[in-house]
Amino acid sequence: MKNNVLKVHPSDNVLVALQDLEKGAVITYDGMATTLLENIPAKHKFFLQSLKEGDDVIMYGVLVGKAQSALQPGNLMTTANVKHASSGYGYRAAHYLWQPPDVSKFQNRTFDGYHRKDGRVGTANYWLFIPTVFCENRNLDVIKEALHNQLGYAVTAKYKNFVHELAEAYNKKEDIESVKFTAGNTKNARLFKNIDGIKFLNHQGGCGGIRQDAAVLSKLLAAYADHPNVAGVTMLSLGCQNLQVQDFLADLKTANPAFDKPLLIFEQQQSQSEEQLISDAIKQTFEGLIEANKLHREPATLDKLTLGVKCGGSDGFSGLSANPAVGYTADLLVALGGKVLLAEFPELCGVEQNLIDRTADKDKAEKFIHLMHRYEDMVTQAGSSFSMNPSPGNIKDGLITDAIKSAGAAKKGGTSPVVDVLDYTEQATKPGLSLVCTPGNDVEATTGKAASGATLILFTTGLGTPTGNPVCPTIKVATNTKLAKRMADIIDIDTGPIIEGEKSIGQMGEEILEYCIEAASGHVIPKAVLLNQDDFIPWKRGVSL
Repeated sequence: MKNNVLKVHPSDNVLVALQDLEKGAVITYDGMATTLLENIPAKHKFFLQSLKEGDDVIMYGVLVGKAQSALQPGNLMTTANVKHASSGYGYRAAHYLWQPPDVSKFQNRTFDGYHRKDGRVGTANYWLFIPTVFCENRNLDVIKEALHNQLGYAVTAKYKNFVHELAEAYNKKEDIESVKFTAGNTKNARLFKNIDGIKFLNHQGGCGGIRQDAAVLSKLLAAYADHPNVAGVTMLSLGCQNLQVQDFLADLKTANPAFDKPLLIFEQQQSQSEEQLISDAIKQTFEGLIEANKLHREPATLDKLTLGVKCGGSDGFSGLSANPAVGYTADLLVALGGKVLLAEFPELCGVEQNLIDRTADKDKAEKFIHLMHRYEDMVTQAGSSFSMNPSPGNIKDGLITDAIKSAGAAKKGGTSPVVDVLDYTEQATKPGLSLVCTPGNDVEATTGKAASGATLILFTTGLGTPTGNPVCPTIKVATNTKLAKRMADIIDIDTGPIIEGEKSIGQMGEEILEYCIEAASGHVIPKAVLLNQDDFIPWKRGVSL
């Protein structure tokens, strides 16, 4: 039977409404009755005890805010009566004991992946186009239109047909209101059956800005070129930009001294014409695609998976359903010997001590502390703070402070020990849970996770977002069934049954891992992949929440 409220942690002094609750209703929880003094919308919180101004507000068992006025049991938590607050943190010797989940049903499972010569296994087989500088974006767009339309990767045919019908009606002086959009069957057959996509990393960097921006971008592009989901690379360079080809090649060699994938490089200022540049790039890439298409999927054990976990468009249910379910999936994969990447450092605010205590290696713990302090100092110097992270949509749906949002967001990482701490673009090499320094921004974070080696991304959302990644299949996990039904074209998995009391977090976590295995094998295609939702935003190491 579904409960109408939830207390997340025994020490919390707030309850979460799982459905809309009316003023005057008497809510009984653990034998204590509370009369609601206001309407409490689903996903929002109300107080269980009287608080004075300055008293601590506790949720998820941690400090998440301070009362800004006298509050009574039954009052709704709002941005007016609670402000963000979080506890300090530091290294301390802790003996963290982890109880792995039962993985017996997954012990001998495999997925069908693309085996690379260095032993890594991709969940997809992509050809990648990279510009060293934004000046080449237009040339990439021309190549993309040509290749996608002719080789069967375009998703715009239905919209082109719609525009054609509108133009026809206009030419015939007919009422365009009578022209209705129909998706129809506009999917083109792919010429190369074992090439899952041709991807383009358009960006706004490579020149201008500061030289450090170009240096970070070079490492990021090298990480993408070396990604296990990438079969080959075509690079377009102007020639005079800050990010020189030799800088990229040096970073690529550092990332992988044994890099042996096809790498085609074209420099426009050395070409006879734009036509020659584009036609040569297309022809040589086509030849590369013929070779890359010869690779077939073969079975691989689940320890070859690297799972990035991310949330965006979060709501008050994120920390109760989708995030802990994904966290359970993460624990399953860690217990099976795989890798999990938890990032979004501004959204770890308030739970740092828990993560530090789970980090056995003192040097790694101190690296995390250093990165968090450096990030927060940078934000503070810009006149902002982590407390400004929650968006209007987050707040409207119950995430009143950054610490509340962070405590729920961290659930995606599960409960396993932290084995490594990675700065932006550093590669995950150790089995287990790694922390990756990225902004909370959806696309900057997913861009960074893929750079660190994620071969699948689980992306939870309560409000809905179409975000994806060019080289890493991104699976959307809804926190509630209403969203899953309303935005079925972008949602892959619904964890609403947890809120409804129909499934446990463990059951849902196992179902998510089953979906990951199918997606990693190419048996199901996540919605973001079907939509060519190839979002890519390099982080300049500036202020970004």
